[in-house]
Amino acid sequence: MADSRPNVVLVLTDQERYDYTAPDGPPVETPALDRLSREGMRFERAYTPTSICSSARASLLTGLYPHNHGMVNNTHEADAVQPNLPTDLPTFGTALADAGYRTTYVGKWHVGRDRTPEDFGFSYLGGSDEHHDDIDEAFGEYRDDLDVDAAGADPTAPVRTADGSLVAAVDPVPVEATRPYFLAERTVEALRRAAEADGPFLHRTDFLGPHHPYVVPEPYASMYDPADVDLPDSYAETFDGKPQVHENYVDYRGVGGFDRETWAEVIARNRGFMSLIDDQIGRILDALDELGLADDTVVVHASDHGDFLGGHRQFNKGPLMYEDTYRVPLQVRWPGVVDPGSVADAPVRLHDLMPTFLDVADVAVPDWLDARSLRPLLAGDQPDDWPAAVAAEYHGDEFGLYTQRMVRVGDHKYVYNTPDVDELYDLGEDPAELRNLIDHPDYADVRAELRDRLVDWMAETDDPLEQWAPQALG
Repeated sequence: MADSRPNVVLVLTDQERYDYTAPDGPPVETPALDRLSREGMRFERAYTPTSICSSARASLLTGLYPHNHGMVNNTHEADAVQPNLPTDLPTFGTALADAGYRTTYVGKWHVGRDRTPEDFGFSYLGGSDEHHDDIDEAFGEYRDDLDVDAAGADPTAPVRTADGSLVAAVDPVPVEATRPYFLAERTVEALRRAAEADGPFLHRTDFLGPHHPYVVPEPYASMYDPADVDLPDSYAETFDGKPQVHENYVDYRGVGGFDRETWAEVIARNRGFMSLIDDQIGRILDALDELGLADDTVVVHASDHGDFLGGHRQFNKGPLMYEDTYRVPLQVRWPGVVDPGSVADAPVRLHDLMPTFLDVADVAVPDWLDARSLRPLLAGDQPDDWPAAVAAEYHGDEFGLYTQRMVRVGDHKYVYNTPDVDELYDLGEDPAELRNLIDHPDYADVRAELRDRLVDWMAETDDPLEQWAPQALG
Protein backbone atom coordinates (compact mmCIF):
# COMPACT_ATOMS: atom_id res chain seq x y z
CA MET A 1 0.00 0.00 0.00
CA ALA A 2 1.37 3.41 -1.00
CA ASP A 3 2.52 5.74 1.78
CA SER A 4 0.22 8.76 1.65
CA ARG A 5 2.06 10.90 4.19
CA PRO A 6 3.14 14.26 2.79
CA ASN A 7 6.68 15.26 1.95
CA VAL A 8 8.26 18.13 3.86
CA VAL A 9 10.63 20.83 2.61
CA LEU A 10 12.08 23.18 5.23
CA VAL A 11 13.88 26.30 4.03
CA LEU A 12 15.67 28.03 6.88
CA THR A 13 17.32 31.38 6.39
CA ASP A 14 20.01 32.76 8.66
CA GLN A 15 19.28 36.03 10.47
CA GLU A 16 16.32 37.23 8.38
CA ARG A 17 14.15 40.05 9.67
CA TYR A 18 10.46 39.34 10.16
CA ASP A 19 9.32 42.52 8.44
CA TYR A 20 10.99 41.70 5.11
CA THR A 21 8.05 39.44 4.24
CA ALA A 22 5.36 41.26 6.22
CA PRO A 23 2.69 43.12 4.22
CA ASP A 24 3.51 46.42 5.93
CA GLY A 25 7.27 45.89 5.92
CA PRO A 26 9.98 47.76 4.01
CA PRO A 27 10.09 47.53 0.19
CA VAL A 28 12.09 44.32 -0.25
CA GLU A 29 11.53 42.19 -3.35
CA THR A 30 10.61 38.68 -2.14
CA PRO A 31 8.28 37.22 -4.79
CA ALA A 32 8.93 33.59 -3.80
CA LEU A 33 8.18 34.11 -0.12
CA ASP A 34 5.22 36.30 -1.04
CA ARG A 35 4.00 33.35 -3.08
CA LEU A 36 4.31 31.07 -0.04
CA SER A 37 2.23 33.52 1.99
CA ARG A 38 -0.31 33.78 -0.79
CA GLU A 39 -0.60 30.00 -1.23
CA GLY A 40 -0.25 29.08 2.43
CA MET A 41 -0.37 30.54 5.93
CA ARG A 42 1.71 33.41 7.29
CA PHE A 43 2.32 33.57 11.03
CA GLU A 44 2.30 37.12 12.35
CA ARG A 45 3.63 36.37 15.83
CA ALA A 46 6.38 33.78 15.46
CA TYR A 47 9.37 34.05 17.81
CA THR A 48 12.73 32.40 18.15
CA PRO A 49 13.44 30.84 21.57
CA THR A 50 16.78 32.68 21.57
CA SER A 51 18.53 35.10 19.25
CA ILE A 52 21.75 33.22 18.66
CA CYS A 53 22.44 30.75 15.86
CA SER A 54 23.51 27.46 17.44
CA SER A 55 21.07 27.67 20.33
CA ALA A 56 18.06 28.47 18.12
CA ARG A 57 18.96 25.73 15.63
CA ALA A 58 19.32 23.17 18.41
CA SER A 59 15.88 24.19 19.70
CA LEU A 60 14.41 23.77 16.22
CA LEU A 61 15.85 20.25 16.02
CA THR A 62 14.80 19.14 19.51
CA GLY A 63 11.67 21.11 20.40
CA LEU A 64 13.40 22.23 23.61
CA TYR A 65 14.42 25.58 25.03
CA PRO A 66 18.19 26.11 25.26
CA HIS A 67 18.24 25.64 29.02
CA ASN A 68 16.95 22.11 28.41
CA HIS A 69 19.06 21.01 25.43
CA GLY A 70 22.15 22.68 26.90
CA MET A 71 23.51 24.45 23.83
CA VAL A 72 23.17 27.96 25.25
CA ASN A 73 25.69 29.75 23.02
CA ASN A 74 27.43 29.31 19.67
CA THR A 75 29.42 26.13 19.13
CA HIS A 76 32.23 27.54 16.98
CA GLU A 77 33.49 30.00 19.59
CA ALA A 78 36.14 29.16 22.21
CA ASP A 79 33.69 29.81 25.05
CA ALA A 80 31.09 27.29 23.86
CA VAL A 81 29.38 25.83 26.93
CA GLN A 82 28.35 22.72 24.95
CA PRO A 83 30.31 22.22 21.71
CA ASN A 84 28.04 19.44 20.45
CA LEU A 85 24.38 18.56 20.73
CA PRO A 86 23.99 15.25 22.61
CA THR A 87 23.07 12.48 20.20
CA ASP A 88 20.66 10.95 22.72
CA LEU A 89 18.31 13.93 22.38
CA PRO A 90 15.44 13.09 20.02
CA THR A 91 15.30 15.33 16.93
CA PHE A 92 12.86 15.57 14.05
CA GLY A 93 15.60 14.29 11.74
CA THR A 94 16.03 11.01 13.58
CA ALA A 95 12.31 10.67 14.30
CA LEU A 96 11.27 11.00 10.65
CA ALA A 97 14.13 8.83 9.42
CA ASP A 98 13.06 6.11 11.85
CA ALA A 99 9.48 6.51 10.61
CA GLY A 100 10.46 5.74 7.01
CA TYR A 101 11.14 9.21 5.62
CA ARG A 102 14.16 9.80 3.40
CA THR A 103 15.81 12.77 5.09
CA THR A 104 18.34 15.04 3.37
CA TYR A 105 20.09 18.26 4.36
CA VAL A 106 21.88 21.03 2.47
CA GLY A 107 23.73 24.09 3.80
CA LYS A 108 24.54 25.58 7.19
CA TRP A 109 24.52 23.31 10.22
CA HIS A 110 26.13 25.14 13.18
CA VAL A 111 24.86 22.73 15.83
CA GLY A 112 28.17 21.14 16.78
CA ARG A 113 31.90 21.14 16.20
CA ASP A 114 32.36 17.43 15.64
CA ARG A 115 28.85 16.16 14.96
CA THR A 116 27.05 16.79 11.71
CA PRO A 117 23.53 16.32 10.29
CA GLU A 118 24.56 12.71 9.63
CA ASP A 119 24.51 12.15 13.41
CA PHE A 120 20.91 13.31 13.64
CA GLY A 121 19.12 11.33 10.98
CA PHE A 122 20.00 13.27 7.83
CA SER A 123 21.95 12.46 4.71
CA TYR A 124 24.15 15.56 4.32
CA LEU A 125 24.54 16.81 0.75
CA GLY A 126 27.06 19.59 1.36
CA GLY A 127 27.26 23.35 1.43
CA SER A 128 28.87 24.09 4.81
CA ASP A 129 31.33 26.94 5.34
CA GLU A 130 34.68 26.88 7.10
CA HIS A 131 33.75 29.44 9.77
CA HIS A 132 30.77 27.59 11.28
CA ASP A 133 31.06 23.92 10.30
CA ASP A 134 33.77 22.94 7.78
CA ILE A 135 32.01 19.64 7.10
CA ASP A 136 32.70 19.38 3.37
CA GLU A 137 34.35 21.06 0.38
CA ALA A 138 31.46 20.79 -2.05
CA PHE A 139 31.03 24.54 -2.59
CA GLY A 140 34.72 25.04 -3.34
CA GLU A 141 34.65 22.17 -5.81
CA TYR A 142 31.55 23.64 -7.43
CA ARG A 143 33.34 26.97 -7.90
CA ASP A 144 36.38 25.18 -9.33
CA ASP A 145 34.11 23.59 -11.93
CA LEU A 146 32.95 27.10 -12.85
CA ASP A 147 36.57 28.31 -13.09
CA VAL A 148 35.89 30.87 -10.37
CA ASP A 149 38.88 31.66 -8.17
CA ALA A 150 37.20 32.38 -4.86
CA ALA A 151 40.47 33.20 -3.12
CA GLY A 152 41.30 35.92 -5.61
CA ALA A 153 37.86 37.48 -5.81
CA ASP A 154 38.15 40.31 -3.30
CA PRO A 155 34.89 42.12 -2.54
CA THR A 156 34.60 45.74 -3.59
CA ALA A 157 33.02 48.80 -1.93
CA PRO A 158 33.45 47.32 1.55
CA VAL A 159 31.86 48.71 4.71
CA ARG A 160 33.75 47.72 7.86
CA THR A 161 33.36 48.07 11.61
CA ALA A 162 35.85 50.03 13.68
CA ASP A 163 38.00 46.91 14.16
CA GLY A 164 37.97 46.10 10.44
CA SER A 165 35.33 43.37 10.39
CA LEU A 166 33.52 43.22 7.07
CA VAL A 167 29.87 44.27 7.24
CA ALA A 168 28.84 44.67 3.59
CA ALA A 169 30.38 44.69 0.12
CA VAL A 170 29.91 43.84 -3.55
CA ASP A 171 30.85 40.32 -4.59
CA PRO A 172 32.59 40.37 -8.00
CA VAL A 173 31.59 36.81 -8.91
CA PRO A 174 28.57 35.90 -11.08
CA VAL A 175 25.34 34.93 -9.35
CA GLU A 176 25.82 31.30 -10.37
CA ALA A 177 29.04 31.20 -8.34
CA THR A 178 27.46 32.33 -5.08
CA ARG A 179 26.71 30.01 -2.18
CA PRO A 180 22.94 30.70 -2.23
CA TYR A 181 22.77 29.67 -5.89
CA PHE A 182 24.83 26.56 -5.16
CA LEU A 183 22.58 25.56 -2.23
CA ALA A 184 19.49 25.91 -4.41
CA GLU A 185 21.22 23.84 -7.10
CA ARG A 186 21.93 21.06 -4.60
CA THR A 187 18.36 21.25 -3.35
CA VAL A 188 16.88 20.91 -6.82
CA GLU A 189 19.11 17.89 -7.44
CA ALA A 190 17.87 16.33 -4.19
CA LEU A 191 14.26 16.95 -5.19
CA ARG A 192 14.82 15.29 -8.57
CA ARG A 193 16.13 12.18 -6.85
CA ALA A 194 13.24 12.27 -4.38
CA ALA A 195 10.71 12.45 -7.21
CA GLU A 196 12.10 9.22 -8.66
CA ALA A 197 12.06 7.32 -5.36
CA ASP A 198 9.24 5.69 -3.42
CA GLY A 199 7.93 6.96 -0.10
CA PRO A 200 7.85 10.37 1.56
CA PHE A 201 10.86 12.58 2.12
CA LEU A 202 11.94 15.45 4.32
CA HIS A 203 14.46 17.84 2.86
CA ARG A 204 16.04 20.77 4.71
CA THR A 205 17.95 23.63 3.07
CA ASP A 206 19.72 26.15 5.30
CA PHE A 207 20.91 29.29 3.55
CA LEU A 208 23.90 31.11 5.03
CA GLY A 209 22.20 34.46 4.83
CA PRO A 210 21.09 37.14 4.85
CA HIS A 211 23.45 36.99 7.85
CA HIS A 212 26.36 39.43 7.69
CA PRO A 213 28.67 40.04 6.01
CA TYR A 214 26.21 41.20 3.37
CA VAL A 215 28.40 40.46 0.34
CA VAL A 216 26.28 40.18 -2.78
CA PRO A 217 26.89 40.20 -6.54
CA GLU A 218 25.27 42.30 -9.19
CA PRO A 219 22.48 42.87 -10.02
CA TYR A 220 21.50 42.45 -6.36
CA ALA A 221 24.25 44.71 -5.01
CA SER A 222 22.69 47.74 -6.69
CA MET A 223 19.05 46.60 -6.56
CA TYR A 224 18.32 48.98 -3.68
CA ASP A 225 19.45 52.60 -3.68
CA PRO A 226 20.73 53.69 -0.24
CA ALA A 227 19.13 57.09 -0.89
CA ASP A 228 15.72 55.38 -0.84
CA VAL A 229 16.32 53.51 2.42
CA ASP A 230 14.46 54.72 5.50
CA LEU A 231 16.17 53.85 8.75
CA PRO A 232 14.02 52.08 11.37
CA ASP A 233 12.12 54.24 13.85
CA SER A 234 14.18 52.72 16.66
CA TYR A 235 17.29 54.40 15.24
CA ALA A 236 16.12 57.28 17.46
CA GLU A 237 17.30 55.24 20.47
CA THR A 238 18.76 57.35 23.32
CA PHE A 239 19.36 54.43 25.75
CA ASP A 240 17.63 56.43 28.48
CA GLY A 241 16.37 54.05 31.17
CA LYS A 242 17.79 51.01 29.35
CA PRO A 243 20.31 48.44 30.62
CA GLN A 244 23.86 49.78 30.25
CA VAL A 245 24.88 46.92 27.97
CA HIS A 246 22.60 48.33 25.25
CA GLU A 247 24.69 51.46 24.84
CA ASN A 248 27.96 49.60 25.40
CA TYR A 249 27.12 47.12 22.68
CA VAL A 250 27.14 49.75 19.92
CA ASP A 251 30.87 50.28 20.39
CA TYR A 252 31.48 46.62 21.22
CA ARG A 253 30.19 45.77 17.74
CA GLY A 254 32.28 48.56 16.25
CA VAL A 255 29.44 50.58 14.73
CA GLY A 256 29.48 53.63 16.99
CA GLY A 257 30.86 55.67 14.10
CA PHE A 258 28.20 54.58 11.60
CA ASP A 259 26.08 57.52 10.44
CA ARG A 260 22.75 57.45 8.64
CA GLU A 261 24.39 57.21 5.21
CA THR A 262 26.52 54.24 6.27
CA TRP A 263 23.57 52.40 7.74
CA ALA A 264 21.53 53.07 4.59
CA GLU A 265 24.30 51.51 2.49
CA VAL A 266 24.47 48.49 4.80
CA ILE A 267 20.70 48.00 4.75
CA ALA A 268 20.63 48.28 0.94
CA ARG A 269 23.21 45.48 0.66
CA ASN A 270 21.29 43.34 3.14
CA ARG A 271 18.10 43.76 1.15
CA GLY A 272 19.95 42.76 -1.99
CA PHE A 273 21.16 39.66 -0.17
CA MET A 274 17.58 38.86 0.84
CA SER A 275 16.34 39.20 -2.75
CA LEU A 276 19.16 36.96 -3.98
CA ILE A 277 18.12 34.26 -1.51
CA ASP A 278 14.45 34.71 -2.34
CA ASP A 279 15.18 34.09 -6.02
CA GLN A 280 16.88 30.84 -5.04
CA ILE A 281 13.85 29.84 -2.96
CA GLY A 282 11.83 30.56 -6.09
CA ARG A 283 13.94 28.03 -7.98
CA ILE A 284 13.13 25.45 -5.31
CA LEU A 285 9.39 26.15 -5.52
CA ASP A 286 9.54 25.96 -9.31
CA ALA A 287 11.29 22.60 -9.09
CA LEU A 288 8.54 21.24 -6.85
CA ASP A 289 6.02 22.29 -9.50
CA GLU A 290 7.99 20.87 -12.42
CA LEU A 291 8.58 17.56 -10.68
CA GLY A 292 4.92 17.14 -9.75
CA LEU A 293 5.70 17.26 -6.01
CA ALA A 294 4.02 20.50 -4.97
CA ASP A 295 0.58 19.11 -4.15
CA ASP A 296 2.04 16.43 -1.87
CA THR A 297 4.63 18.57 -0.09
CA VAL A 298 4.46 20.76 3.00
CA VAL A 299 6.78 23.74 2.44
CA VAL A 300 7.99 25.70 5.46
CA HIS A 301 10.07 28.85 5.53
CA ALA A 302 11.46 30.31 8.74
CA SER A 303 14.60 31.94 10.11
CA ASP A 304 16.66 31.12 13.17
CA HIS A 305 16.43 34.75 14.37
CA GLY A 306 16.33 38.32 13.10
CA ASP A 307 18.83 41.14 12.60
CA PHE A 308 19.17 44.67 13.97
CA LEU A 309 20.44 46.47 10.84
CA GLY A 310 20.64 49.80 12.64
CA GLY A 311 17.59 49.23 14.81
CA HIS A 312 18.35 50.73 18.23
CA ARG A 313 21.66 51.73 16.55
CA GLN A 314 22.77 48.08 16.80
CA PHE A 315 24.51 45.67 14.47
CA ASN A 316 23.98 41.91 14.36
CA LYS A 317 22.35 40.66 17.61
CA GLY A 318 23.17 40.40 21.31
CA PRO A 319 21.82 40.92 24.84
CA LEU A 320 18.86 42.96 23.65
CA MET A 321 15.49 41.23 23.42
CA TYR A 322 13.83 43.52 20.88
CA GLU A 323 11.44 42.47 18.14
CA ASP A 324 14.19 43.09 15.56
CA THR A 325 15.96 39.87 16.48
CA TYR A 326 13.35 37.78 18.32
CA ARG A 327 10.41 37.98 15.94
CA VAL A 328 10.95 35.73 12.94
CA PRO A 329 9.25 35.03 9.62
CA LEU A 330 7.21 31.84 9.29
CA GLN A 331 5.18 30.67 6.32
CA VAL A 332 3.70 27.22 5.73
CA ARG A 333 2.12 25.89 2.53
CA TRP A 334 0.23 22.62 2.79
CA PRO A 335 -2.14 22.05 -0.14
CA GLY A 336 -5.49 20.67 0.94
CA VAL A 337 -4.95 21.54 4.60
CA VAL A 338 -3.92 25.19 4.83
CA ASP A 339 -6.29 27.78 3.39
CA PRO A 340 -4.39 29.86 0.81
CA GLY A 341 -3.66 33.38 2.00
CA SER A 342 -4.58 32.66 5.61
CA VAL A 343 -2.94 34.48 8.51
CA ALA A 344 -2.39 33.15 12.03
CA ASP A 345 -2.09 35.67 14.85
CA ALA A 346 -1.60 33.14 17.65
CA PRO A 347 1.85 33.37 19.27
CA VAL A 348 4.12 30.51 18.17
CA ARG A 349 7.78 29.56 18.56
CA LEU A 350 10.40 28.41 16.07
CA HIS A 351 10.87 25.16 17.96
CA ASP A 352 7.15 24.39 17.59
CA LEU A 353 8.18 23.16 14.14
CA MET A 354 9.80 20.06 15.66
CA PRO A 355 6.54 18.50 16.94
CA THR A 356 4.76 19.86 13.86
CA PHE A 357 6.99 17.80 11.57
CA LEU A 358 6.36 14.73 13.72
CA ASP A 359 2.63 15.39 13.62
CA VAL A 360 2.67 15.78 9.83
CA ALA A 361 4.48 12.44 9.53
CA ASP A 362 2.04 10.67 11.89
CA VAL A 363 4.81 10.19 14.46
CA ALA A 364 3.85 10.33 18.14
CA VAL A 365 4.82 13.66 19.72
CA PRO A 366 6.56 13.32 23.10
CA ASP A 367 4.67 15.04 25.89
CA TRP A 368 7.85 16.38 27.54
CA LEU A 369 8.78 18.82 24.77
CA ASP A 370 8.86 22.57 25.32
CA ALA A 371 6.93 22.91 22.08
CA ARG A 372 3.55 22.22 20.57
CA SER A 373 2.45 21.10 17.10
CA LEU A 374 1.16 23.85 14.83
CA ARG A 375 -1.05 21.41 12.95
CA PRO A 376 -4.35 22.63 14.51
CA LEU A 377 -3.49 26.23 13.60
CA LEU A 378 -2.59 25.17 10.07
CA ALA A 379 -6.05 23.61 9.75
CA GLY A 380 -7.63 26.87 10.93
CA ASP A 381 -8.55 25.57 14.38
CA GLN A 382 -6.91 27.35 17.33
CA PRO A 383 -7.32 25.23 20.48
CA ASP A 384 -8.94 26.94 23.46
CA ASP A 385 -5.87 26.27 25.57
CA TRP A 386 -3.38 27.75 23.09
CA PRO A 387 -0.96 29.91 25.13
CA ALA A 388 -1.46 33.67 25.00
CA ALA A 389 2.14 34.26 26.01
CA VAL A 390 5.40 33.61 24.24
CA ALA A 391 8.70 33.40 26.12
CA ALA A 392 12.35 33.47 25.12
CA GLU A 393 15.79 33.44 26.70
CA TYR A 394 19.38 34.52 26.18
CA HIS A 395 22.60 33.31 27.77
CA GLY A 396 25.37 35.37 26.18
CA ASP A 397 27.62 35.39 23.16
CA GLU A 398 31.35 35.67 22.58
CA PHE A 399 31.59 38.63 24.99
CA GLY A 400 30.64 36.36 27.92
CA LEU A 401 27.60 34.93 29.63
CA TYR A 402 24.68 37.32 30.19
CA THR A 403 21.35 35.97 31.39
CA GLN A 404 18.00 37.27 30.14
CA ARG A 405 14.43 36.04 29.96
CA MET A 406 11.51 37.57 28.06
CA VAL A 407 7.75 37.15 27.97
CA ARG A 408 5.28 38.83 25.64
CA VAL A 409 1.49 38.84 26.04
CA GLY A 410 -0.49 40.88 23.53
CA ASP A 411 1.14 44.29 23.16
CA HIS A 412 3.15 44.06 26.38
CA LYS A 413 6.66 42.68 26.74
CA TYR A 414 8.72 42.12 29.89
CA VAL A 415 12.47 41.48 29.84
CA TYR A 416 14.19 40.14 32.95
CA ASN A 417 17.84 41.25 33.02
CA THR A 418 19.60 39.55 35.91
CA PRO A 419 22.56 41.99 36.07
CA ASP A 420 20.69 45.25 35.37
CA VAL A 421 17.36 47.05 35.21
CA ASP A 422 14.43 45.10 33.77
CA GLU A 423 12.45 46.30 30.75
CA LEU A 424 8.75 46.73 30.05
CA TYR A 425 7.37 47.84 26.70
CA ASP A 426 3.93 48.65 25.35
CA LEU A 427 4.27 47.78 21.68
CA GLY A 428 0.79 49.07 20.91
CA GLU A 429 1.81 52.59 21.94
CA ASP A 430 5.54 52.24 21.24
CA PRO A 431 6.20 49.66 18.49
CA ALA A 432 9.84 50.78 18.27
CA GLU A 433 10.38 49.84 21.94
CA LEU A 434 12.05 53.14 22.76
CA ARG A 435 10.44 53.79 26.18
CA ASN A 436 11.19 51.48 29.07
CA LEU A 437 8.08 51.57 31.29
CA ILE A 438 9.44 49.34 34.03
CA ASP A 439 8.89 51.99 36.73
CA HIS A 440 5.83 53.70 35.24
CA PRO A 441 3.02 53.70 37.82
CA ASP A 442 0.30 53.28 35.20
CA TYR A 443 1.80 49.91 34.25
CA ALA A 444 2.06 48.43 37.75
CA ASP A 445 -0.64 45.82 37.08
CA VAL A 446 0.84 44.87 33.70
CA ARG A 447 4.27 44.56 35.27
CA ALA A 448 2.95 42.26 38.00
CA GLU A 449 1.03 40.08 35.53
CA LEU A 450 3.99 39.61 33.21
CA ARG A 451 6.31 38.83 36.08
CA ASP A 452 3.90 36.13 37.22
CA ARG A 453 3.69 34.78 33.67
CA LEU A 454 7.47 34.63 33.44
CA VAL A 455 7.83 32.80 36.75
CA ASP A 456 5.13 30.33 35.69
CA TRP A 457 6.94 29.69 32.40
CA MET A 458 10.20 29.08 34.25
CA ALA A 459 8.49 26.50 36.45
CA GLU A 460 6.76 24.80 33.50
CA THR A 461 10.00 24.44 31.54
CA ASP A 462 12.33 23.58 34.44
CA ASP A 463 14.33 26.74 33.94
CA PRO A 464 17.18 26.69 36.48
CA LEU A 465 16.54 30.38 37.15
CA GLU A 466 13.16 29.48 38.64
CA GLN A 467 14.78 28.75 41.99
CA TRP A 468 15.89 32.36 42.46
CA ALA A 469 14.07 34.54 39.92
CA PRO A 470 10.79 34.81 41.90
CA GLN A 471 12.65 36.63 44.64
CA ALA A 472 14.08 39.14 42.17
CA LEU A 473 10.80 39.55 40.29
CA GLY A 474 8.80 40.15 43.47
